[in-house]
Amino acid sequence: MPVPESAGFNTRAVHAGQAFEPRTGAVVPPLHFSSTYAQDGIGGLRDGYEYGRGANPTRDSLQEQLAAVEGGMAAFSFGSGLAAEDSLIRALTRPGDHIVLGNDAYGGTYRLINGILGDWGIGNTPVDMANLDSVRDAVAANKTRFVWVETPSNPLMKITDMAALADIAHDAGALLVVDNTFASPYLQNPLAFGADVVVHSTTKYIGGHSDVVGGALVVNDPELAEKIGFVQFAVGAVSGPMDAFLTTRGLKTLGVRMDRHSENAQAVAEWLLERPEVEAVLYPGLPSHPGHELARKQMKKFGGMVSVQFKEGEAAARKVAESTSVFTLAESLGGIESLMNYPAEMTHASVKGTELAVPENLIRLSCGIEDVEDLIADLDHAFSFISNGRTGS
Repeated sequence: MPVPESAGFNTRAVHAGQAFEPRTGAVVPPLHFSSTYAQDGIGGLRDGYEYGRGANPTRDSLQEQLAAVEGGMAAFSFGSGLAAEDSLIRALTRPGDHIVLGNDAYGGTYRLINGILGDWGIGNTPVDMANLDSVRDAVAANKTRFVWVETPSNPLMKITDMAALADIAHDAGALLVVDNTFASPYLQNPLAFGADVVVHSTTKYIGGHSDVVGGALVVNDPELAEKIGFVQFAVGAVSGPMDAFLTTRGLKTLGVRMDRHSENAQAVAEWLLERPEVEAVLYPGLPSHPGHELARKQMKKFGGMVSVQFKEGEAAARKVAESTSVFTLAESLGGIESLMNYPAEMTHASVKGTELAVPENLIRLSCGIEDVEDLIADLDHAFSFISNGRTGS
């Protein structure tokens, strides 16, 4: 039985695309590994299944689930977030088109757009998305196809007015693409604010356990869905059955995890704000954050990501990053365990030396679901190495 659209988020996350298996009554849909499907005569497909690149029941279940929680009519699951982005751009742009993107975009997104697709004839202009006049000018100056934004952004935690950007994009005949990875569908639904396409690295909060890589696109327009679906099939950068299964399992608990991530991040941000070693705490849940009021309108809570800048510069950031034990120094984010990242040399190394470069005195925290007292104690211990010059273990 389909899940009603009026159902709450957690009900949709648990039940959408997850009908019990009819033969045995198994409440968890089986994992389908088959790469091909028997036909009842030539062209006689069973429920449309022909070949694993084109369709797989486990992936279909995930896609139905993703569409339900993001408020879209169709979703598409890919092998990674960048595979999703690449497929989106190939599906909806042509050589000569332009992308206006945030000047603090994720390094991998910029590398894809500028370093790979730039040679294919796709131009780009990085701009401060908070300055709507600058966005409007950049859109008007080129044959803009996409206005591409992350909110909150990675890792500077900027908050962007999605409805205002949608108006600017649509007035120019462009589409608004919102990377919703940091917020997740539980905290924010960009389609409701006028976005045309929502992008996710499902590796992060949706998967939620640091054990699967994936990406997704969600849309509300049948024409966009048809074009993206064709590229998903024709190029084949799809998520495999096990990856789809793990992502579905993670998504079922997204709501309860995001509540805890947000509570822990809020407490950590407030603790950081009182530390004399800190130059700035970047977290939209703080009233001092310039995007706080806008975030309150667009988001249910403020998420699990906190960035912090140090008065003593790069040396202090590096010492803290290398001196924690509960926070693990690693790439990625959004898992149940807390992670520490030094973006200038890790996630955003590809934009070093460009206007998208991340400050060298900044570290990014992905606050997990551990006891928050232990997270703060771990940071307090790491901060002690700033003043005494030791290296933590």
